[in-house]
Amino acid sequence: MCSARHNVGRSVLWACVLALMVAGVSGCAGSARGDIRAAPPRPVIDLSLPWPSEGQAGIEVVGVGGLGTSGQMRPVPIASVTKVMTAHVILKDHPLKDGEAGPLIEVDRTAATESLSGQESTAPVREGQRLSLRRLLELMLIPSGNNVARLLARWDAGSQEAFVVKMNAAAAGLGMADTVYTGASGNEDSTVSTAVDQLKLARQVMKDEVFRQVVAMTETTVPGDPSVHRNTNTLLDKPGVIGIKTGSGTAAGGNLMWAVKAKVNGRTRLVLGVVLAQRPGTNPTAGKYAALDAGDRLITAVRKELASR
Repeated sequence: MCSARHNVGRSVLWACVLALMVAGVSGCAGSARGDIRAAPPRPVIDLSLPWPSEGQAGIEVVGVGGLGTSGQMRPVPIASVTKVMTAHVILKDHPLKDGEAGPLIEVDRTAATESLSGQESTAPVREGQRLSLRRLLELMLIPSGNNVARLLARWDAGSQEAFVVKMNAAAAGLGMADTVYTGASGNEDSTVSTAVDQLKLARQVMKDEVFRQVVAMTETTVPGDPSVHRNTNTLLDKPGVIGIKTGSGTAAGGNLMWAVKAKVNGRTRLVLGVVLAQRPGTNPTAGKYAALDAGDRLITAVRKELASR
């Protein structure tokens, strides 16, 4: 019910519409077996946005509601966006406070050997090296080290397979009904999800202060190595952008989970977005830039439109 204490014009209208929508959505179970499981919720605020012409996308304002979706919500490969769930599970099992580095984790031979692979994105780590949990999260999320994602999975659960069970349990707990994780890194095309499901994850994981700090970083390093590893999310240079994660592959195309601060009714709000399946079947680089371009156009339009309302 909408309180009379908050009778401030349009704000009341938004709150009432959102309450009615939540009640309506909770009563809608419609699930078409197969390609599309359930229709996404209707937007709370109707904006004119430059939705991508292919793939799928979704946007929401945290604490206000959805801004709409585009495309069909079929489960598709999400590539390294998978690492957001990996980080979520790790931080649930091993919470870090602001400023904490966390436990030291020894790099095993598998992670060190995989760092030399030219077939996937990796971070340069050495066998026997002891790195903090915080630093390993950075190496997984910033340069998108697949080898580090699998190392963290083994450290947490004993094996990547056991960790994947935790990932899928966490997804189920968040209501991500159209998501299946088969690895910790996203290197497998069998890990699939939808933009709507990934928004649910983004909303949850951005509540974690350490996660927010890491995904907002533009670069990181490995102790003892002079190299600087840049964030694959180049949109961090844009005003207000504070994350979150890119992902790309031949089958997956380009994928992007993003977060930006924007003014809504005079108040700074967190806006979350997901873009999936941009230029699939081409090459990972083309897909990544297509996803970043689609995200850039959406972010620019969202900030402008919301500020004018």
